[in-house]
Amino acid sequence: MTVTPLTGLTSAEAASRLARDGANLLPQQPPVPLWRRVVTQLRDPLIVVLLVATVLTITTGDWADAAVILLVIVVNTTVGVVQEIRADRAITALAQLAGPEARVVRDGRQQRIPSSDVVVGDVLILAEGDVVPADAEVTESASLLVDESALTGESVPVDKRAGERVSSGTVVVRGRGRAEVTAIGAASTSGRIASLMVKGAGLTPLQRRLAGVGRLLAGVAVLLSAVVLALGLVRGQPVELMVITAISLVVAAVPESLPAVVTLSLALGARRMATRNALVRKLPAVETLGSVTALATDKTGTLTEGRMVARHLWTPRAQATISGTGYAPGGEITADEPGAFGELLTAAVLCNDARLSPPHDEGGEWAALGDPTEAALLAAAAKLGLDRREVQTRLPRLAELPFDSERKRMSTLHRLPGGGARLICKGAPEALLHRPVLIDDADLLARAAAQADRYARNGYRVLAVASADLDAVPATLQESGLSLLGLIAILDPPRPAAATAIAECKRAGIRPILITGDHPGTAGAIATELGIIAGGDRVVDCREPAALGGAEAGVYARATPEQKLDIIQSLQAQGGVLAMTGDGVNDGPALRRADIGVAMGRRGTEVARQAADLVLADDNLDTVVAAVEEGRRVYANIRRFLVYGLSGGAAEIAVMLLGPFAGLPLPLLPAQILWINLLTHGLPGVALGGEPTVPGAMGEPPRPPGQSIIGAGLWQRVLRIAVVLTAVTLGVAVWAAATGRPWQSMAFFALGATQLGVALGSRTRPGSLANPMLLLAVAGAFVLQVAALYVPPLRQLLGTQPLNAGDLLIVTALSVLGYAAARLDRILHPSPRPQGPAVGPPVGGDVYAGRPLP
Repeated sequence: MTVTPLTGLTSAEAASRLARDGANLLPQQPPVPLWRRVVTQLRDPLIVVLLVATVLTITTGDWADAAVILLVIVVNTTVGVVQEIRADRAITALAQLAGPEARVVRDGRQQRIPSSDVVVGDVLILAEGDVVPADAEVTESASLLVDESALTGESVPVDKRAGERVSSGTVVVRGRGRAEVTAIGAASTSGRIASLMVKGAGLTPLQRRLAGVGRLLAGVAVLLSAVVLALGLVRGQPVELMVITAISLVVAAVPESLPAVVTLSLALGARRMATRNALVRKLPAVETLGSVTALATDKTGTLTEGRMVARHLWTPRAQATISGTGYAPGGEITADEPGAFGELLTAAVLCNDARLSPPHDEGGEWAALGDPTEAALLAAAAKLGLDRREVQTRLPRLAELPFDSERKRMSTLHRLPGGGARLICKGAPEALLHRPVLIDDADLLARAAAQADRYARNGYRVLAVASADLDAVPATLQESGLSLLGLIAILDPPRPAAATAIAECKRAGIRPILITGDHPGTAGAIATELGIIAGGDRVVDCREPAALGGAEAGVYARATPEQKLDIIQSLQAQGGVLAMTGDGVNDGPALRRADIGVAMGRRGTEVARQAADLVLADDNLDTVVAAVEEGRRVYANIRRFLVYGLSGGAAEIAVMLLGPFAGLPLPLLPAQILWINLLTHGLPGVALGGEPTVPGAMGEPPRPPGQSIIGAGLWQRVLRIAVVLTAVTLGVAVWAAATGRPWQSMAFFALGATQLGVALGSRTRPGSLANPMLLLAVAGAFVLQVAALYVPPLRQLLGTQPLNAGDLLIVTALSVLGYAAARLDRILHPSPRPQGPAVGPPVGGDVYAGRPLP
């Protein structure tokens, strides 16, 4: 069937195509059954260990301990399932990207239909503010300007003429037109991006490390408990008693509080991040931030403000610098001759179709309606005191030649108050700075061209403006015979805090990388000013053949969504942990694939927010730095708990292994082992997850991605502290047995109290009231340990005997050795400094692109 722009499809043909091709909806993965999500969570190695521990504790009849472990399993499984469900909403957000309605021509008349009913061949009616519902080829265009930044990252809207294509999800910012639909749903641009997002992410660094720890602990615990069982049977101990003892040791050796500590640490980290404008969507992202070795960031709206701003003015006799941000009229024009720019900016206001809208609420921001570049010209004129309405009323427009990509200029004709007319032309310097458009002498044109080139090399978009006063209104507009008024240099400026954030990342050993769809020159200039690269460093143009191969680069420009994924995979293949920031639809797949995706909360699209692990409520990159600090705190606290929990478990096994050789047939009863384990690994262990940040954490490079969570000297520390705990416990027991005291009860109390001393010695800021929950938890556990010796029901359950005041005081005093062991070990054996990437000095200053401002 032949489709014409005037008649469009018939309703019958549209219905037939809808039935054949399906709705204009993006592909979605089939929903994952809840049971499968639960099973996936339960397959985690550490959870498997806890399930085994649950069975063993039930076997021993310890229902209280079994209930605690089961509670931890339920909480962690629930959190994991909720995280998965929320992550899958990214595809749903993409499906809702297109506007809810579209204007099409059917049966010879315009009508509104749901975007999902748009079919291939439909004729779309496009106007300012419309979201393009499907890929289409433009058939008619009148100053049609489309913002494609959400798909391409290009900060400047694109002029669309007949024969060119518009993509689904882009926004018309100016003009009008008609277009014939060429692709819908999965075949559209947004559909291809959606298919990229279907690929799931792997395990986070924390999950990979904990999985390894879980397997290691399970193997070691079972092996050593089997040795204890065998030794007991060789000594003639009852089989039933030794089996129960071995099972109890397995439970004691596995720090079942570890998932609870991890969950609490992550939750506290997420809470702290929220107070610093970083909203966590997936709890593992909290720790992953602390592992980041590289930060890949988008440019438009992330490093930059996402708004065009005029920064420099040039006329044949003067130059000026403009301050201020956004589209607000606040700011100044600094020049030796301030009056030299009135004619230039008046012309820029007249040859202009944009409008500025003041904020609706106090503290809000000015908004642009129309082409952002033209809005920047209005803002610059307002800073000179020019009022758009007054100027346009005084010099009303009579005719115009709209901007198009072939001419690269726009011209308007205005009536002069005293009669006659003024012709104004603005556009790219290469389209104006030559004859016959301008009649200025060759020397002036050469100076203007050289200045325009200097601006362009520094990443600015340059506009030339010219005018001519005519005696009468011409019948047709002729873009010739004009005189140059000057040049205006415009850019999407860097965010004020971006340079500081990049410098902080470098100080922390995190390599910044810029990946953008924007022009290489613009991307390189912004990256140089912010310190991502040094002047002269390589900028990769992803349009060039084999651009992504070879040496590493700090800037990747003109990157498509597919290429962003390739770049991220390449960086991850080198063993790094990559964070990716972005705000557009084109960033969605990259945010999903990165180890941690960070989206802008204010300017970001819903697609980007749903695909990300972390959302920046204030859109400031320095919030990422604060989040990295929280991530490092979380990881440090998990390692702190592992030292505490594993050293205690190792000491319990060592006491059971070595006790018989010291004349102690069965140093501890199974119930006593479980009691100590419950007290020490319970509230005190969980409370360790709330320890504050270690001073100077952000001055260290990130830990190596392949490093085990018990690496970097941790397992050696565990063994050293375990030796002290074992020596104190066995020493007390041997002395008590030799002097006729209740040695088993004294060993029981000494082992528990000394472990609590280790908890106090593991604090980040000893001697302060930081993390008061740990102090309360240790105090409560100590009271319960004392109660186990004197409360009759507990004595009967645990098989303990009361100690006299002197013996209790002696054992309590000796438990201080646990505190001393933890503190001295950190002093005598400090953790080795991570070997991260080379870190450059902080950057900043009043230079642009590594050169003085022109």
